[in-house]
Amino acid sequence: MKQAISSTYNTAAMGQELRQFLRLGTPILIAEALHMSASFVDTIMAGRYSSTDLAAVAVGSSMLFPVLILMMGVIMATTPTVAQYFGAKKLTLIGPFVHQSLWLAAILSCLAVGLLYALDPLFVWLDIQDPIKGIGLRYLHAAALSLPAVAMMQSLRSFSEGLGITKPMMYFSLLGLVINIPMNYIFIYGHFGVPEMGGEGCGWATAISMWVSVIGMAMYIYAKPAYHQCAMFTKLHWPELQPLLQILKVGLPIGFSIFIESTMFAIVALLLAPLGADIVAAHQLVLNFASMCFMIPLSIGMALTIRVGHGIGGNLSEQVKRSVLVGFGLALGLSIVTCLLMLTLPVTLAGIYTTEPRVIEIASSLFIFAALFQLSDAFQISANGALRGFKDTAKPLLLIFISYWMVGLPLGYILAMTDALYPAMGASGFWIGIIFGLSVAAILLSLRLWRVLAKPLPQMGPVELTPSATI
Repeated sequence: MKQAISSTYNTAAMGQELRQFLRLGTPILIAEALHMSASFVDTIMAGRYSSTDLAAVAVGSSMLFPVLILMMGVIMATTPTVAQYFGAKKLTLIGPFVHQSLWLAAILSCLAVGLLYALDPLFVWLDIQDPIKGIGLRYLHAAALSLPAVAMMQSLRSFSEGLGITKPMMYFSLLGLVINIPMNYIFIYGHFGVPEMGGEGCGWATAISMWVSVIGMAMYIYAKPAYHQCAMFTKLHWPELQPLLQILKVGLPIGFSIFIESTMFAIVALLLAPLGADIVAAHQLVLNFASMCFMIPLSIGMALTIRVGHGIGGNLSEQVKRSVLVGFGLALGLSIVTCLLMLTLPVTLAGIYTTEPRVIEIASSLFIFAALFQLSDAFQISANGALRGFKDTAKPLLLIFISYWMVGLPLGYILAMTDALYPAMGASGFWIGIIFGLSVAAILLSLRLWRVLAKPLPQMGPVELTPSATI
């Protein structure tokens, strides 16, 4: 009888946890899908303009994206801290902490813009020829102006999602997409007095849409009473070294972890550039679609960070374990769906992006490889999301470095560009390396999570601010 009651209790608890995941994760997934749709629109509209402009946007994005996600990754440390404070019902500590996150966002974004404007010599060193070089540089310079908006949006998003309020980002991702589509049309093709810019226009459309979105998000948070309980608007807290260092301690490993993964893909795109526009374009469109599918486990991983953070703040060890179990189950089931989609419809998927037969042919073969890493990708991002809820980020960084830069990328280069193991395979060789790197990461991060779950829940402390840090 007791066993039956226990089983019923566990089933009910798991059902409740699943509902919490759906409540949190569905808006996150929609927001991520809308965000990636902007990149999808850029890729399609640049590709329809010309394969050369698509290749140029791909090369420019390969330089923009690692800098962007490194910056965003650092600021993502805001989420687990806010979630833990919320779980512990220490709401008045949240506002001062978010102020520090916003200051850090401003500092990092200014540094990022300066870095991207200094990357011109890299195009020369990589022997990227015109017209890809010229278009790619102009795209990069325009898109870089979106980074301050992106950084502030990440801080505000982490604040909201740490409280378990995930719908606002969905709203303003939709707003960004609605702005991005007509801006692309105007700037790429030249309308309403704007000169025809081709691929460069994608960068200007991105910058405009991101600034509109973050202004909207800031106004929403100011207007909603739910955020005022966190002492967000009672005082202005100036930058303070100790809280900033606390964010960096957790955030830098997150940022570098995402940077390492993204640079594996970025380096592949850059190494493929000399092989021709068709190969680069095919690689980019497959990567773009795979990135859209990646949003599914990513949203689950972000929901895991929130739920684990809430559980740690409330000292609820059983809830934390249930959250991990439900999160992994969802990620596995949905990754099987995306895997089957790529395996069964590669030509159709490639045809969405381009009408050029050669690009479709190359992309169709690459979709098979992209399908194969869906399961390992789901496991590694779920494990990493749960570990971030614990603020366990330093050791996962080491594991990711080993997986991607010591296994995935070297193996991919050997297979793609040399005859050491097999006759040079080109783009296919790099994708095989990616599969191996993600699989190793999935195993190592899952083992790390298992060890962390076996220990007592960590204790949390407040963010200390000196009186001079407020006005």
